[in-house]
Amino acid sequence: MNTTKIPATIVTGFLGSGKTTLLRHILDNADGRRIAVIVNEFGELGIDGDILQGCGIGCDESGAPVEGALYELANGCMCCTVQEEFFPVMQQLAQRRDQLDAILIETSGLALPKPLVQAFQWPEIASAFTVDAVVTVVDTPAAAAGQFAAHPEAVDAQRRADPNLDHESPLHELFEDQLSAADLVVLNKTDGVDAQALAKVQAMVREELPPQVKIVHADHGRLPLDVLMGLGKAAEATIDQRVSHHDHEEDHDHDEFDSFVIDLPAVDRERLLAAVAGIVQAHDVLRVKGFADIPGKPMRLLLQGVGSRLATHFDRPWSAGEARGTRLVFIGQDLDEAALRAALKSALAHG
Repeated sequence: MNTTKIPATIVTGFLGSGKTTLLRHILDNADGRRIAVIVNEFGELGIDGDILQGCGIGCDESGAPVEGALYELANGCMCCTVQEEFFPVMQQLAQRRDQLDAILIETSGLALPKPLVQAFQWPEIASAFTVDAVVTVVDTPAAAAGQFAAHPEAVDAQRRADPNLDHESPLHELFEDQLSAADLVVLNKTDGVDAQALAKVQAMVREELPPQVKIVHADHGRLPLDVLMGLGKAAEATIDQRVSHHDHEEDHDHDEFDSFVIDLPAVDRERLLAAVAGIVQAHDVLRVKGFADIPGKPMRLLLQGVGSRLATHFDRPWSAGEARGTRLVFIGQDLDEAALRAALKSALAHG
């Protein structure tokens, strides 16, 4: 029986920061490490798990899924469902600890990492696992654009006038809470900013961190695995001392955020991109991701967007007997679902 605790790396970060890309990089360079993956998605459709399997994670050499390699928790936010969903998965993994070298856990972009880390204090989990590190991934271009405060200049001015005022948006609070739990911060997508913007984000993030927490820079999550894993932080032992905005709440919710799925038939790629871009501009959409059926193409089109930035690529062939179609998840604040559906339908019809 293996009595050594299995190290778990928790990857957190805001919507679209590049967490799944970082996981893909780790697993592509695992070099024989036996790693189980837990992904947690906010919304009705667990697309990240599908993306991971689409690039071979949790599959054997033939492409067939490997039982016990990928666990997907699709019922909302992991910090709200630790007991109902996370605990049973960890019990399963504890039974297979002789077959594991490490665990990777990707939280949803709207999750608070602290309750998840605290779950590793539970006796049944603590006896088998330790949190090797919490890795917080930051979308550097978004942070440089001030995406985590609705009106940063106005907030700063009001704070100077009255330090008792707190006008932080929920996004900014989430961002700070994800940083407060970090053992390592990855400023991702640094190829998308100049040196001045990178320095600005570095300084902003450094203000939120204790001196011992390192900040590293990455493009597409590409970092040596020795930087990301084997840090031995045992974060569950110190997480209670880390202050977050939600420490005194009995519970937290995501009422500020809306998430819904839109299913469509086959669509023209350019028309779809133009329609989605128009909707993102007209509505407060934070994140859009999904798959599309492009007529005449044997492969499925993967679409991911953060703010006004949209990226697509064909990720895998449609499987034999698989129902082709288009499915998009929109996540945002105060979204009018009916208006958004109508706008998308109209844009595709008249694009």
